[in-house]
Amino acid sequence: MVGRRAVIVGAGIGGLTAAVALQRRGWDVTVAERAPALEPVGAGLGLGPNALHALAAIGLGDEVRRFSAVQGHGGLRRSGGGWLVRTDLGAVAARFGDPQLVALRADVVGLLAGSLPAGVLRTGVTVTGVDAGDADRRARVATSDGDLDADLVVAADGIGSRIRATLFPDHQGPRYSGFTTWRFVAPALPEGAGRAEPAETWGRGEVFGVLPLASGEVYCYASAPAPPGVRHDDEAAELKRRFGGWHDPIPGLIGAISPDRVLHDDVYWIAEPLPAYHRGRVAILGDAAHAMTPHLGQGACQAIEDAVVLASVAGPGTPAPAPADPARPADGTAPADAIAPDLAAYTSARLSRTRMVANGSYRATRLSGMTSPPAIALRNTGIRLAGRLAPGLMLRQMDPLASWTPPPQASAS
Repeated sequence: MVGRRAVIVGAGIGGLTAAVALQRRGWDVTVAERAPALEPVGAGLGLGPNALHALAAIGLGDEVRRFSAVQGHGGLRRSGGGWLVRTDLGAVAARFGDPQLVALRADVVGLLAGSLPAGVLRTGVTVTGVDAGDADRRARVATSDGDLDADLVVAADGIGSRIRATLFPDHQGPRYSGFTTWRFVAPALPEGAGRAEPAETWGRGEVFGVLPLASGEVYCYASAPAPPGVRHDDEAAELKRRFGGWHDPIPGLIGAISPDRVLHDDVYWIAEPLPAYHRGRVAILGDAAHAMTPHLGQGACQAIEDAVVLASVAGPGTPAPAPADPARPADGTAPADAIAPDLAAYTSARLSRTRMVANGSYRATRLSGMTSPPAIALRNTGIRLAGRLAPGLMLRQMDPLASWTPPPQASAS
């Protein structure tokens, strides 16, 4: 019996996780990535306990846990340095079974890509069209390297997904959030320059986050309300203008980088949910399906969840023999209608959850991005009181996100 074939469009976090999950279930997998190589990106990546649960289910738990756990005390600060609320980050692992990790995005991509057999990942291949197929007919993916037939197509082609636009032409697509972001990885701070504690600092509409990495380097991110498309000749200088007067170690971290190390992106999100995350034999995951603002740190985590759930509902790569049928091909290949994955189950499992997370992320964006001084004062007072009266509140608020576990059938065999 011929195994089932999956074609994955895009080699980001979600696409590569789907490739690993499907390949370990016996699927014949091809990943088409239009970039000529998987270039390292100078940005960090948060992996919550829910993402670690998913990665453990496909056999990568030990490897991914080697990344840096966010430890000590962290929380929210004011731009002058005072704490709004602090929490014991070590309690995350005790409550959810895994810690909150932070890693370089390039290291996570390298782990996933390195888990695939040679020949699975094809770089420099552009997908030019997709025929979604149906229960009785395989899908077909047109690429710059030739056409590929598939029992399953995974659209992991990002927020600007052409496949999403093809399958759902009436959907409005991504919407600008009103905020722009900067990301960079700073070298380890010299002695006397202050200690980089894991924290997020809120100012007047602006946010600056600090997350120490295992290497001693520090992943930093920032956001601010701004019109879309505004860029600066020197983004490091723009960060210094905005955040140079904030508490230590923020000025030192900004001062340690060169402009070419700063990534600057406007934040778009899918405000109107798709009607489904599948059509025919095509499943859509990650930012292509539910791009969200970054203020809960769940974008990559939800893509990882998507991938592991999709592999679980797609079934094993070698289908059970179909009943005797005179139309059965002589080569023993199962007819298409016997091997169509149950993608309605994927939509059912993922749409409502990712919508909840995306909406929560946008609410967090609006809360941290307040610009009215009276509203900021009221917000900060509420946060401080909640921290004093209910010291475990921040941890409990993580429950809907971090307590998620994959379905039992998702576990690697």
